[in-house]
Amino acid sequence: LLELLYDELRRTAGRLMARERVEHTLQPTALVHEAWLRLGDVDKLAWTDRAHFLGIAARCMRQVLVDHARTKAAAKRGGGRQQVTLDEGMLVGDGRALELLALDQAMAKLAAVDERAAGVAERRIFAGMTVDEVAHDLGVSPRTVDGDWSMARLWLTRELEGV
Repeated sequence: LLELLYDELRRTAGRLMARERVEHTLQPTALVHEAWLRLGDVDKLAWTDRAHFLGIAARCMRQVLVDHARTKAAAKRGGGRQQVTLDEGMLVGDGRALELLALDQAMAKLAAVDERAAGVAERRIFAGMTVDEVAHDLGVSPRTVDGDWSMARLWLTRELEGV
């Protein structure tokens, strides 16, 4: 399975890492490999389709970045809260690790409210996918993705106010 989807996973990781600072300690290849290790023995799992696998892999890459940010933030505890602005290019550098942690918590809350909108936001923010790519992965129309993305952005922005 890795051989079949490695290039696509690498492109997704590359889009994620393109928004990170240049000296970030994770590289796209390392991000893919770490996510792959966390997925475990994927050949024994029952994937419903390609989109299902890629969604889980994107979520796993997100978790790798969150864990990396937690490690960085642990060394910087005690700082003041910062205003968080939400956009598709929000992925954090070293100085914004706390924002990533707050976003991760807000994403978990959004998933409890609207799972599809959370999936759209996750793909747009963390995987850097276009509206058409998200629509294809989720099997919905681009218009549906636009609506979910608008709602998710508004919900997350309100959730993150004052962080």
